Amino acid sequence: MNYAVLHSIATVAAVIAFAGVCWWAYRPGNRKRFEEDALLPLQTDPLLTRAQGRAKEKSE
Repeated sequence: MNYAVLHSIATVAAVIAFAGVCWWAYRPGNRKRFEEDALLPLQTDPLLTRAQGRAKEKSE
């Protein structure tokens, strides 16, 4: 087996892995989880929670 064959096998394996990750990421079943995970930085941001507290005080 020479380097060209190994290179071809590695390229095919990389393309299959990429397709697998894309399939996993864009599956409809994962959408809700990813949307919730996208909000995590905002939920733990102290500036945001402070601003929300001020807005709540003003509305009351």
